[in-house]
Amino acid sequence: MVEKGRMPPHRRTPRTPARASRGDRRPRRPRRLLAAAASVGVIMLTTAGTGHADPYAGPVPVPTMAPSTLDVRYAAERRAIERALKTAQDVGDADRGRALGAFLRPGRRFLYFDPRGRGRAIEVIGDISRARRVAILVPGADTTLSAFDERGAKPWSTPGGGARAVYAQARSMSPDPGLAVVAWLGYAAPKTFSSDVLTDDRASEGAGKLRRFLTGLHRVNPGATVGLLCHSYGSVVCGRAAMDGPGSAAWRQVTDIALYGSPGTTAWSASELSGTARVWAGRGATDWMEDVPHVRIFGLGLGPDPVSPDFGARVFDAGSGGHSDYLAPGSTPLRNLTGIALGNVAQVSDG
Repeated sequence: MVEKGRMPPHRRTPRTPARASRGDRRPRRPRRLLAAAASVGVIMLTTAGTGHADPYAGPVPVPTMAPSTLDVRYAAERRAIERALKTAQDVGDADRGRALGAFLRPGRRFLYFDPRGRGRAIEVIGDISRARRVAILVPGADTTLSAFDERGAKPWSTPGGGARAVYAQARSMSPDPGLAVVAWLGYAAPKTFSSDVLTDDRASEGAGKLRRFLTGLHRVNPGATVGLLCHSYGSVVCGRAAMDGPGSAAWRQVTDIALYGSPGTTAWSASELSGTARVWAGRGATDWMEDVPHVRIFGLGLGPDPVSPDFGARVFDAGSGGHSDYLAPGSTPLRNLTGIALGNVAQVSDG
C-alpha cells in the first residue's frame, strides 16, 4: 500500500549512483568496448553436447509444501544429497563431491535438490513457517551446485554464502529479526559466456518455478511478507516472475524487489514490475555490468538499466565494489540489501 501523501513505492526519484574516483576506475572506452565485444561474442557461441549420460539421479518425490510437510521434505532431500555424494565419489567428480559434503553439514536444510546437469537446490536458513519476513535470494549466471557455497575467495557471492551473510547481518541488527532467508537456485542458471544470457529464455523458465515456490511458501506461511533479492541474471528471473504472475495471493506477499548488478529485467520501467511492491536497484561503482549495453531488440538484450533515472526504481547505495561484492560482510550494500530483506525502508541509504 502506498503511504498517504507519498509517491508510489517504485517511483521515488533516485539520485545518480555513486561512482568511484577517477583513480579507482579503469578507462571508460576500453571497458565499454570489451563489454560490447563480449555481448556480441556470446551470440556466436554454441553449446555442444558431450554425449555422456548424466550419472546423477533425478529429484526424489516429495510432498507439496505445507507446514506439516517441511520436515519430511528436508529429510528426503538430505537422503537424496547423500546418494548424490556417493555418485560423485564413484565417478570421481571431486568438485561436486566437496559441495555435497558441505550440504550435509549439521543444521543445513534443503527444500529441493536436483543434481543433474549443473544442478539446482533450494536451501532454507531460519524458520520459514514462523518468520514474519522471508527473503529469497535469486542468483545469476554461472551458479551451479559446485558453486553454491564457494566461488574463489568470495563465498558471499554464492547463493548459500550470500543467504548466510544476509541472515547474519539481520541478526546483528536485531536479536529477533523475524527473518528467514532462502537461497533459491531453482532454475538452470545460464553460463556467462553463452547466448542464453542475451535473452530471457532461461529467465522465463526460472520465473515459472519461482512463482510456484512463492505459492508453496504462501501455503506454509500466509502471514509472512517477502523480499526478493535478485542478483545479475537473477534480476531477469525476478522481472519475468513479476510481469507474468502479479495477481496471485502468493505474489501479493512480495513487498520488495531488489535488483543489483542487473543487466536489465526486460521491463521498460519499474512500474511494469509492480504497482504495489517497492522496486529497488543498485550497482557497485566498479561493477562491469555498467558497461553492458542495456538494449532489447528482436528478443535480444534485456532492456533498460534498472539504476537509470528513467527506469524509476528506488536506487540504493551499492558501495564501491564490483559484481561479486554486494553481500560482502560489513559492506554498505549488504546493510542496505538486508534492510530491504527486512522490509525496513528507514535502514536503506539512497544511492
